[in-house]
Amino acid sequence: MKIIVFESEDWEKPFFDRFDKDHEVVFEHEPLHEDTIGRYLDAEIISPFVFSDLNRSILEQMPQLKFIATRSTGFDHIDIGYCKEQKIQVSNVPTYGENTVAEHVFALLLSISHKIPEAVSRTRQGDFSQKGLQGFDLRGRTIGIIGTGNIGLKTIRIAKGFDMNVLAYDITQNEAAAKEFGFTYTALPELLAQSDIISLHVPENKTTYHLLSDPEFSAMKDGVVLINTARGKVINVKALLHALSEGKVSAAGLDVLPEEPSIREEAELLRSFFTRKYDLENLLADHILLHMKNVIITPHSAFNTREAVQRILRTTVENINGFCRGNTPNAIN
Repeated sequence: MKIIVFESEDWEKPFFDRFDKDHEVVFEHEPLHEDTIGRYLDAEIISPFVFSDLNRSILEQMPQLKFIATRSTGFDHIDIGYCKEQKIQVSNVPTYGENTVAEHVFALLLSISHKIPEAVSRTRQGDFSQKGLQGFDLRGRTIGIIGTGNIGLKTIRIAKGFDMNVLAYDITQNEAAAKEFGFTYTALPELLAQSDIISLHVPENKTTYHLLSDPEFSAMKDGVVLINTARGKVINVKALLHALSEGKVSAAGLDVLPEEPSIREEAELLRSFFTRKYDLENLLADHILLHMKNVIITPHSAFNTREAVQRILRTTVENINGFCRGNTPNAIN
């Protein structure tokens, strides 16, 4: 079969060596989108990451496609409905970086609580004054965890290590974990009202789209800190901007933005403007957030440690190997 690995780096190639004897494996550094699809219309298996756009119009141009092995847990970048119609199997990597992403949550939070970016920037300029650098302790603060899957639970365990109080919200409650780790489930309005820090750990779907918008921000404590390592569209970014400008949210640490693929390069931004491919108001809001001193943004890199990426690659190879043998592990559909 012809296997295309999108968004790949050279060091990842040896993980796919086992397929060289029986299959044609092609590595593409770019994501799959309108500009790259023309080179791979005959692909039978593709392995994208989250920045590839596998919508219906893209997939319709790949008549020989049989299997998609996304190198991610989330699959909102794939038109699963179309795949079901065409009997294209899809697999994901259900677990690979619970501790990795949870650690990134606290990298963002500690950067905010100790004003690390500003302190580093200042000292690099030879300014060793401490004016304006006073932070706050995490000990004794209440953190609200929205979503208690694998990553959410790892975040809770770390929070307990900082002697934080933990409130949690999830549509499915893990009472055994709550008892073991010592946290309390509560309704979302109560969590919003009582939390000093809120961290999001939910997938993007119809239920979670704009889970936090104007009413939710209004219900939060004044000066709350918001952390999002989940998906950009879980937050209404325009409502977040308003909450930041009003001081309702004192700071935010974001690893995801609603239109993040389109703000990577100016050329892509201009193309988005003329094609109306993306929400232009969200694009503008994203750019404003990038330049706010009380907002820390990382480029969707919470997953990106050597160990986590190796786990992703090993699982992806197992998924492809299983499909070729007729028994696909981690199948979504």
